[in-house]
Amino acid sequence: MSDIVIRAEGLGKRYRVGERERYLALRDILARAVSNPLNRKPRPPKDYLWALRDVSFEIRQGEVVGLVGRNGAGKTTLLKLLSRITKPTAGTAQIHGRIGSLLEVGTGFHPELTGRENIFLSGAILGMRKREIEAKYDAIVAFAEVERFIDTPLKFFSTGMQMRLAFAVAAHLEPEILLVDEVLAVGDIEFQKKCLGKMQDISHSGRTIVFVSHQTSQIRRLCERVFWIDGGRIRREGPTGEVLGAYESTTLRPEDLPEGDRRCLISWSINGRDNVLRDDVPEVAFHLKFRLTEPVSRGHLGFSVLDDSGTVIAGWAFDGIEVDSGVQEIVVRIPSLPLRPGAYSLAGAILNQGNNLTGGKLIEQFHAQPPLIVDTRPVAHPQERWAGYLNIPAEFRVNPK
Repeated sequence: MSDIVIRAEGLGKRYRVGERERYLALRDILARAVSNPLNRKPRPPKDYLWALRDVSFEIRQGEVVGLVGRNGAGKTTLLKLLSRITKPTAGTAQIHGRIGSLLEVGTGFHPELTGRENIFLSGAILGMRKREIEAKYDAIVAFAEVERFIDTPLKFFSTGMQMRLAFAVAAHLEPEILLVDEVLAVGDIEFQKKCLGKMQDISHSGRTIVFVSHQTSQIRRLCERVFWIDGGRIRREGPTGEVLGAYESTTLRPEDLPEGDRRCLISWSINGRDNVLRDDVPEVAFHLKFRLTEPVSRGHLGFSVLDDSGTVIAGWAFDGIEVDSGVQEIVVRIPSLPLRPGAYSLAGAILNQGNNLTGGKLIEQFHAQPPLIVDTRPVAHPQERWAGYLNIPAEFRVNPK
């Protein structure tokens, strides 16, 4: 028996762009039927948009698959097709197993029913018996932290409360396939961590998860395989580190940088290869290639590694550098760079005749492209809150008495 639980073949979804046609009463239809066709205004041509087109893939039982891509790429549309919320325009999607979906806040809930009633309604939709739902009820309410309001109509819940309850129901009623969109961004940090921990438990139980997130750290933590969706098509699929590295390399584009950057810094690489730091790199050597319009004497080079919020993670500075004009390559070696997996940026400056404290002349303040991608095996604390920035292995032992 095949262990494939999701199979998509040529899947596509097309939407019509523009306003919906207004409601027509019977008198409007009759009037239109007897009116002179020559006097009718021509209808504007129909404009269509393919939100998803020619998408094919297979997902096996127990896999945790991530979907990444820019806003509007087609990720949510794909999940809606898989969850049967909307019908495909082209192709087919075969699903083998009970699906629990969390595509937006309150999916599948009825606002007039209480939180308690919605829990039983969702369970019934999933095909569960009342006895099965009752066995999970206390765990759902405790996870969602809505005990005080559980008998209040859902329409009076805050957005955060609805989202907590929706996730708790979707995660605890044991669907064989769990589809999760970027809803975790609605909750606070502590609840996001709680949800990620629960999804890890689900994945360890052999159930299938398809997870959409713009936070690549969450994708790295949960997913074994990633689909990169771009313009409604799967641009790339494969192991998490490989696909995320390619995707993250496109997230910081040169045209997004201020005018004047990159005039001097031509390119950079790690060990003369590419912009990816992997486990097989014994030593880290930054190769920085500059185009200098003047020789540098008693100059200064400084550059730093920053995270996505602009926090400086590490930085180095060198004074008294001597470099001829023209295209030159400067190599900076460090023993190791034990950063947690993810995307980082490089920023720095090169000055002539001193540094910024001694009146040196600024040649260029640069933002290196592409970003630094750290694709190493995570060995830090598994909980985001305690992991920090460094990815340093550790050993544990108990000394004998």
